[in-house]
Amino acid sequence: MAFLKLNEVSFSYPRQDRPVLSGIDLALEQEGIAALVGPNGSGKTTLTKLMVGILSPSAGEVYLEERSLRNFSLAQIGRRIGYIFQNPDHQLFCSTVAEEIGFGLKHRGWPLDAITERVKFLLDYFELTPYRKAFPLHLSRGEKQRVAMAAVLAPEPAFLILDEPTVGLDLYRKKLLGDYLKKIARLGRGTLVVSHDHSFVQNTADRVVVLERGRIQGCEKTKGQETR
Repeated sequence: MAFLKLNEVSFSYPRQDRPVLSGIDLALEQEGIAALVGPNGSGKTTLTKLMVGILSPSAGEVYLEERSLRNFSLAQIGRRIGYIFQNPDHQLFCSTVAEEIGFGLKHRGWPLDAITERVKFLLDYFELTPYRKAFPLHLSRGEKQRVAMAAVLAPEPAFLILDEPTVGLDLYRKKLLGDYLKKIARLGRGTLVVSHDHSFVQNTADRVVVLERGRIQGCEKTKGQETR
């Protein structure tokens, strides 16, 4: 059973003659790391926004665990799918790193002891313990990315979507990010990475979906996956 499934999905923005996406058929499992690649303007970010209910299809249907996404509220979708924006500044708003990671848990009514334990685990897991009292927006790009990932993962979503996570990262930070995504996969979480970074995709993803001119042009395993 596919965790996320798109069936003949098309999407057009108002007052545009040409659809951004046309006839998208795609199934994503709740395991491993998939990558979505394609040139600028191919519709990648629009496609991910359809997957999390920020946008609704002009035609076709998006299914989450075999139920139409139209039957879920954004809050319900958010409990199942974590979404990390291209710019982590857009989703960091608390006064400390520890508060940022624990915010979603507090909002969902987790007991204080459980929040403290979970935050401590994630601070250690993502090597953020030295920054627990730091103001998130004062951190480096790579550190912000890790804070955003930890905060989104704290409530244990079943699936994670990252939009262009390597933008602005040096080679060392890209490798760290790839290592973290593989750790997440080992925790039993599915991941979709939107990226232009060919090397990062080949080193990190198990499967690559190619989107061009609003249509799926191919889906293949990476070389690393083929040799496993």
